Amino acid sequence: MPTLMNAGDTIAGSLAECYVTIEGNRYNFMQAINLEASIEKVKAEVPILGKTGKGNKAAGWKGTGSATFHYNTSIFRELLKRYKDTGEDVYFDIQVSNEDPTSKVGRQTVILKDCNIDGGVLTKFDADAEYLEEELEFTFEDFEMPETFAPLAGMQ
Repeated sequence: MPTLMNAGDTIAGSLAECYVTIEGNRYNFMQAINLEASIEKVKAEVPILGKTGKGNKAAGWKGTGSATFHYNTSIFRELLKRYKDTGEDVYFDIQVSNEDPTSKVGRQTVILKDCNIDGGVLTKFDADAEYLEEELEFTFEDFEMPETFAPLAGMQ
């Protein structure tokens, strides 16, 4: 009989922490509704003598992310204004930790390094909305994983 995962070992989506560090100032980004960061491998097609198809070789990577958050902070708008006014583009770090006390996997922390926003909402309103939210697209240039989930019993 196969070993099965227990439902309690899933990670609750809302049990996370998110911090943004900009120029040495660390902000508890409690306005966040969701965030997702991904890495995409950049691959080169490699012609191979004697094969009708090409091979693929990793030649680098690109980090991108997106977040939705409540429209109640001006931090990122201030960075956009600074860029507009001075041409100075500010890079920052985002740290996300996931930990559900019910799950046996423990805690995972990922730090996205040298994040840079692609743009953002300057102002908005919606007379029919219960609350306002905004989207943020960004890139990152490096990442660290100081904490990783533990393997579940039966995985190895």
